[in-house]
Amino acid sequence: MLASVKRAMAITARLNRLTFNDADEIRALFSELIGKQVDESFLLIPPFYTTGGDEIRVGRNVFVNQNCTFYDLGGLNIADDVLIGPNVSLITSGHPIEPSQRRDFTIAKPIAIERNVWIATGATVIGGVTVGENSVVASGSVVTKDVPANTLVGGNPARVIRSIGDG
Repeated sequence: MLASVKRAMAITARLNRLTFNDADEIRALFSELIGKQVDESFLLIPPFYTTGGDEIRVGRNVFVNQNCTFYDLGGLNIADDVLIGPNVSLITSGHPIEPSQRRDFTIAKPIAIERNVWIATGATVIGGVTVGENSVVASGSVVTKDVPANTLVGGNPARVIRSIGDG
């Protein structure tokens, strides 16, 4: 794990020196970070932070705004057409609650962000959560449970505010 973190820190340091106008180089470095070529439609605005990077998967037409943090130890799957606002944290790992065990190991659970989701500014999604297709996570929310498809969630902890759709 330490080697993975060191590798990610080196790549993200290079990535974070780039600007919005360096989209091709950003895509190349992000592809190196995750170990898989990202689609030409992928757009990320630095800075960006991650623990490892090699457990991140992104679809087509994904936009990641600046200052996002993806702790991907548990696996992070981002489907097509996802919008991720600035200062969003996707955190797949944590520690036991019991004080005597906190430093003994890390708990990791995957996050799945389904197609056409918008995660707004400053939201945090915790490991073990699936954000359903077409849903919106409101600014500043902390998502600790699955988000049903076609819903708006908000708050801390996030709860369903209403259904959403094109009609």
